[in-house]
Amino acid sequence: MYDVIILGSGPAGLTAALYCGRANKNTLVIGGDTLGGQTAGIATLENYPGFRGSGFDLIQFMKGQAESFGAKIEMNTIAHIENGENNTFTLTDTHGKKYDTRSIILATGASPRKLEIAGAREFFGRGVSYCATCDGFFYGGKTVLVIGGGNSALNDALYLADIAKTVKIIYRKSAFTRAEAIIRDRVAAKSNIECVFNTELKSISARPNSENGELIATTTNDEQIICDGIFVAIGHEANTDYLTEDIKRDDLGRLAPDALPRGMFVAGDVHSGLKMQIATAVGTGCTAAMDAIAYLNANAQ
Repeated sequence: MYDVIILGSGPAGLTAALYCGRANKNTLVIGGDTLGGQTAGIATLENYPGFRGSGFDLIQFMKGQAESFGAKIEMNTIAHIENGENNTFTLTDTHGKKYDTRSIILATGASPRKLEIAGAREFFGRGVSYCATCDGFFYGGKTVLVIGGGNSALNDALYLADIAKTVKIIYRKSAFTRAEAIIRDRVAAKSNIECVFNTELKSISARPNSENGELIATTTNDEQIICDGIFVAIGHEANTDYLTEDIKRDDLGRLAPDALPRGMFVAGDVHSGLKMQIATAVGTGCTAAMDAIAYLNANAQ
């Protein structure tokens, strides 16, 4: 029986693990498919106070810090959660393994929202990607599209601009109003980035007789753009499919702390009403851990 199981190994989950470990709670982090989640894929972190480096470096440091205080980390995925006896929980992973715990911190983060147009699913992994840092390497000297207009999309475009020959940002609005000014300025300064406003994609198809696997991206304006790859950054949806339907979610699948069952806490990008930043994830990870510790102490057996 664990005192606390933390679902998610991003900054929120690892911060919670650090605090719970330091409080001498028997702590297990079940980290999902990828240690660090989205943070691990950030090439350069500029806006997390006190740290300069890659997201992967930050996650490795946070992991080691949590482990140094006794937290255990296991890379696995939970399929569902059930109420156990005496105000406990039983978690079952995708392989059928069960875990018992007195409290849970949900820090499973969010996943990229999928592009729901013709061809997007068919060409996923064959020209359509949701991770520029993962797949950008394959597009050296080529033409790529980035779909979206927020910080994530513009940062992806900047990353790809140092690899690809040409980057075209396709955005449905007339300006990048959701992106930070400093990032907009950097995009404007890149000679190989073209911004295509008031445009959305309607379909993706293979270019006939193309030896290099080029794609045709057709817009809602019935224009065709020939490209080698398409990177999608149109927002995120919370990873909460493992929870029962009776747990209230917002329209993005995120969770409000006061709507959770007793003994269950939430942190990071899965937390409703939260700005999706590493700094806020760390803050809510701290809060969730302290609330869980207080709950455990008040209900000591």
